[in-house]
Amino acid sequence: MPAPISRDIPDLPAIPPPPALKPSPVPATAVVTPVCRPAAAAFRLLVALAAAGGVTLELLLGDPSRALSHFTIQSNMLLALVMALSARRAWTPGRPLPGAVQGATLLYVVIAALVHHLLLANEASPFSLAGETAAPTGLAALSDAVLHTVTPIAAVLDWLLLTSPGRMRFRQTGIWLLYPMAYLAFCLTRGELLPPGTPDRYLYPFLDVGQDGFKRVLGNALVLGLAFYALAVLLVAADHARPQPIRHRWKTGFRL
Repeated sequence: MPAPISRDIPDLPAIPPPPALKPSPVPATAVVTPVCRPAAAAFRLLVALAAAGGVTLELLLGDPSRALSHFTIQSNMLLALVMALSARRAWTPGRPLPGAVQGATLLYVVIAALVHHLLLANEASPFSLAGETAAPTGLAALSDAVLHTVTPIAAVLDWLLLTSPGRMRFRQTGIWLLYPMAYLAFCLTRGELLPPGTPDRYLYPFLDVGQDGFKRVLGNALVLGLAFYALAVLLVAADHARPQPIRHRWKTGFRL
């Protein structure tokens, strides 16, 4: 006779959920291979040469140590390096540089151009240099135009016409401002170390502690910093809102 069925049935173990799919370790370049872009490579190489040429002229025409201390020179040196690397990757072909690097470089050269045209070269500005220094002529005028007008416009055109949108992030804007903050500290420290009466002790009139005092200079720096941050946010927003400017023909298929 079979044994009676027990009334105490043990709890059955819970059915485990299906395993989550892990992200594929295969990079995008394994299935999508970028093609060579000779036109983009040529344009970026020309921009790199223009920025390097403008910086070289400034170093040859004046005091190299003073020239290297200017934000415009430093930002154009960075632009020349980034454009040269971008040209190589467009020609090779290879993956583009990170959007954070390209966005920071674009922001710095645009800042240099806006500060020059709106504050320093504008006679209506309270920080205008028109009454203090003569207008550059000859090679000095050429380098001034290249570094403050040609290369910033070229960098903007490269961003709008030759790069894919949506590669910048809003969280990167705060990191981008670390360099302007470090440059502010450098300018103020440089001015304090130089003896009073030294020509160009403070590189920019809105940072002249000897004339305006430390409190007013910090106020000017705060206003400019907020403007730079707003410009960085606007740049990222425009990068996500703009349409796709380029259409690539990709070679598909897995590479074994």
